[in-house]
Order: sequence, then C-alpha cells, then structure tokens
Amino acid sequence: MRLVKALFAVVLGLVALLAAAVFFIPTERLATLAAQQFEAATGRSLTIGGEIGLSLYPVLGATAQDIAIGNPDWAGGGEMLRADEMDIGVNLMRLISGTVAVERVVLQSPVVEFRRAADGRATWDFRAPEADETPAASTSEAPTLTLARAEIHDGRLRYIDEQGGMDFRVMDLDATLSLPAMDGPLSLEASAQLNGQPVSLALQAGTAGDLLGGGLTSITADAQIAGAEARFEGRVSLSDMAAEGQVSAALPALAPVVAAIGQSGAELPDNLLPVSFSGQITHTADGQVFLRDGAANLGDIALTAAADVSMTSPRPRVNAQIAVPVLDLRGAGGAGSSAEEQVEPGWSRALIDASALGAVDGEISVALNELRSDSGTFGPIRLRSTIDNSRAVTDIREARLFGGAVTGQVIVNNRSGLSARADLQVRDISLVELLRDTAGFERLNGTAQGRFDLLGSGNSLHAIMNSLRGEGDLSFSEGEIIGLDLAGMLRNLDLSYVGEGARTIYNSITGSFTVADGVLSNDDLLFDSPRVQVTGQGQVGLGAQTLDYRIVPSALRDDEGNALRVPLMVTGPWSAPRLRLDMEALARERLAEEQERLEELAREEARRLEDRARAEAEAKIVDELGVTAEEGESLEDTVRRGVEQRLGEEIGEGLRGLFGGN
Repeated sequence: MRLVKALFAVVLGLVALLAAAVFFIPTERLATLAAQQFEAATGRSLTIGGEIGLSLYPVLGATAQDIAIGNPDWAGGGEMLRADEMDIGVNLMRLISGTVAVERVVLQSPVVEFRRAADGRATWDFRAPEADETPAASTSEAPTLTLARAEIHDGRLRYIDEQGGMDFRVMDLDATLSLPAMDGPLSLEASAQLNGQPVSLALQAGTAGDLLGGGLTSITADAQIAGAEARFEGRVSLSDMAAEGQVSAALPALAPVVAAIGQSGAELPDNLLPVSFSGQITHTADGQVFLRDGAANLGDIALTAAADVSMTSPRPRVNAQIAVPVLDLRGAGGAGSSAEEQVEPGWSRALIDASALGAVDGEISVALNELRSDSGTFGPIRLRSTIDNSRAVTDIREARLFGGAVTGQVIVNNRSGLSARADLQVRDISLVELLRDTAGFERLNGTAQGRFDLLGSGNSLHAIMNSLRGEGDLSFSEGEIIGLDLAGMLRNLDLSYVGEGARTIYNSITGSFTVADGVLSNDDLLFDSPRVQVTGQGQVGLGAQTLDYRIVPSALRDDEGNALRVPLMVTGPWSAPRLRLDMEALARERLAEEQERLEELAREEARRLEDRARAEAEAKIVDELGVTAEEGESLEDTVRRGVEQRLGEEIGEGLRGLFGGN
C-alpha cells in the first residue's frame, strides 16, 4: 500500500502542475517539476522518458510515457517500477473545492521489483530524505484524496525476500483498485501468473484510510492459486502485519501450489486429497501465530488441531495438539506401486527425504482414537514428538497394536545423515498378525512379550535395516508353529511333516539376542512343548531377510522311550524358508553313541576278565594254603588264616626237630 501512496504523490504533483499552467509550461518542464516534487516527497527518483499528454475537460488529466521510479540507495540502485505509460485523470470541479478526486490511474505494462533486505528494509517503504524536514506546503491542510479506479494492465512483479529466502515472479498481472473515499471501503481485484501457475485475489477493506494508514481495519480476502482456494475474514493492520480472523482453504492438489511459490516437492498420495482447512488464526506484531478451533480434512481423514507458532527463532517453533478420531489407511499401500517395485526383493532402496525435520522445532502431540488398515483396526494411539534442530524424539505413550500394546521411544536424527533408534517394550502382541503384516511371514503364532533397543542409519530403509545394532529379549507363550510338525519330523526323520496342515504346539519360547550390522544372533533359545523340548541358536538376517538357524531337540522320545536328538536346520529367505534335518550331525551323534557303547562293552569285558583272573588266583592261593573259606569270610581273612595255620605248622615241626622229634 505504500506504493499506492507513492502513486498518489505522483498524482498530486502532476495535478498541481496542471492546475497552475496547463497551457503555459512545456511538457518537458512539467516532467522535471513532477520529478522534483516526487523526489522531495519520497526521496526516490522519478523519470519520465517519453511525452506527456495533457487534457482539461471533462477531467483534468495527464498521460506520461516511459515512467520509472528508482530504488533506494541501499538496494544498489536500479528501478523499483517502470511502466510504458501512466494515465491520470482528476475531477476538476472537486479539485477546485479542495478534494483530489482521481477518476482514473492506469499503468500500462508496468515492471515492478520489490525487495526486502536481510535486515528488514524494504524498497516499497517510501520516506522523505530528511525525516525532520517539513515541506513548506505542509503548513496547509493536505487535500482529501479519493481514487475511483486504478488499473494495471499486463504487469510483471518480482518479489525477493532475503529474510525468508523467497523469490516470487508474477506475470500477466491485471489489477483494479477502487477507493471512493478515505473513510469508506477499499476494494482490489487482481489476476496473474505466479511462477507459471494462475492466481487471483479479491479483497475488500472496511475503511481505506485505516488500511493505508496502518490502522486495524476489517478485511475480507478471497484468493485462488493453482486451483487452491483460501478465504480470510477478520481484521488486519498493515503497519505491523498483525491479523486475526477466520481462515478457510481448499486444496485439490499440492504440487501446483508448491510450484507456484517457487518450490518443488512430491504430490500428496491420492487418499490424502483433497485437503480442506478452517480455523481461527491470530498473527501478532512480534511474529507469533495462534491457531484455535482448527479443523482439517485430508481425503476422508478428519482431524482437529490447536497450535502456537513462533517465528522469532531461526526456525519456526511449533507447539501443537492434533486429534484424529479415525484414520483409515485401508488400500493406501501398493495401489500406486509399479510391477517392478512389487517384485523387487528385500527392503525398499528408495531414498528417504527427512529434510522436513529441519523445517520446524517444537512439540507436537497426536491422539489417534482408531487406525484402520489392511491388517486390522488398532488404537487408541497417543504420541508426543519433540523436534529440535532436525532431531525428533517421539514418546509412544500408548499404542494398542496387533492385540497388544507397545510403549517406548523412537528417535529420528537428520543432523548429519539420517539415523533412527527404537527403544520399545511390547506385551501381548499377536505374532501371526505382526509377522504377516511387517515381514510377510505367517509360520509363527502366539503371544509375544519383550523389549528391544535397536539403532540404524542410512538414507533408505534397506540401508537402515542392514546397519541395525542393539539387543533385546523376547518370550512367546501358548502358540504354534504353522506348517511344521516338529515332533513327527524328528521321530520319523521325514520332511513330509512340513506343509499345509502340519503344526507344532508349544507352551513357551524364550530367548535373548544381540544385533550387529543387521544380523540378529541368538544362542539361548528354549522351546518348550508338550511333545518336545528344544534349544536353538543361529542368526536371522534382518537386513537381508534370511534365516540360518539350528534347532536341537533335547527331550524327545520315541515309542520305546528312547531319546532322540535330531537337529533341524532352518535356512533361506523369510518368504520361503527351507527346513531340513541335519543328518550329518545326526550321524556324528550316532557314531559318538556307538563309540560310547563299544567302550562300555570293552570296560565290561575287562572287568569280567579281571574278576575271573582274580577268582582263579584266589582259588590257587587257597588250595596251596590248604584251607577252605568259611561262610561269610573274606578272601583276605581266609588267606590270613591259612598263612597263620601254615606258619604254625612249620614252627611246630621246627620245634619238634629241635627237641628230637618229640
């Protein structure tokens, strides 16, 4: 609006000169005098390079060709406005009575460049060169000014904001401004091309004088841009850009609007279009924005919101609360996928654009009552995200998923490359629902409890999953392995116990794990079922989506009660795991058992031979001593008795010989 004031200054200068000497002053002199008065009033240069045409009746008018208004010195010179022609018409009779009633102001093919410097100075801010110098003409009361109609035809406008990093280009600008009285309404209608997209504006202000003077006045504005529509109805002060009122908007597509403001970005998914919004907005002079009673629709998704936004920090700071009664995502995934994307194995290698994390700081709370997906209905879900310098920490306060609950924290950091960490606790989760919907694996049923703390980094889901590291533990209770009769397979050594209709019921499965470079390692799996108890160890490729796991039964018996230990190998991709009996390990175990049996037979034979040799030796000793073992007498006692008896006999015979045989 300061530009309008400047144009009024041009009008006043030309009108004053015309009133003084319509027929006596040459047009070149008129141009010089007009430029001098304009510069004295605004501090800007005004040049009229073409001819000046004059008229007196029925309106006092002038037509100036090739007119230009200069930029302030700090902007590096150049021109703020250049027009092929400016036509001005003033009501002569009202001018005589002291009112400047401008019948028309027409700018033909103007080229305008507005610039806001990094320090906030603006080229459209007109001030006299000496603020404390009062022109002599100001000693008398300024005449009342009205503008019946101002028009711009085929204009071009460029807006450069070095503070906000914006550069807008408006082409094919046609605009009409009406200001019948300063104490009456003001209306503006305009249409143009903004960065190649169509835009239009219709604005009505309650009091023109208040609006142009920077006061607070009522405003109704309707805008259209690239098919999107917006409406504001409230009060505005242009001096400090304060505003309050009701806002509504409708957005059939995002990409054209983003292109119109000089940016590029992907379109929203079809299920999130069209977008509509309404709410009560307040913008204060110090850059604060408050939203109350906000309501939005993204396709069939409805939500309500309240937010406080501060623009005084390096990034906008947002504190918001969002409530979503029902979020329906059924059929949202895969509809737009190409055939190549559908058959590509593994995790997606599409680059993840996390730049939005650096757009704002603040705290955002989301309350989702019900989430509908192709996997089922979940909820309620309550999240709180704290965003600070491209790092978002989301606390999962409540999440009812897959029949159970998840709590914990998820951290996404994009400060120096993208990384993500999940520190979660799960309870009462349905395994068959979870694994089917997240990994396409439908072989395990039961209820899961556990915790895990995992960290990954990379610019795609594939990179993140292959870089995972961390630890955790899980326990599954009262479930079954679908497609596998483990007991029947091991008892009969027959892989036909794998397939449709086969299953292994278990009481519990427990284990802990560590993860490094996207590979999960476990060595303490314990599988307890009514028919078999199993231990296991191996690896699960979380990044490669592969299995390399060895299951060993520790308490399975056949019909005769003999223990069986037949290791089972589970290998291959998640989508089609291969099950096979580890016959090599079984052969090694059988060989070890046979070796143990033969060694036991050898030990028994050695003991038998030892016992026989001992018995023969005892019999020979007893025979030589000439004694017979008495009942209950040990061999040692019998030998001692025999030795004593033999010694006694020999001693007796010796004594008899000594005494002459008597």
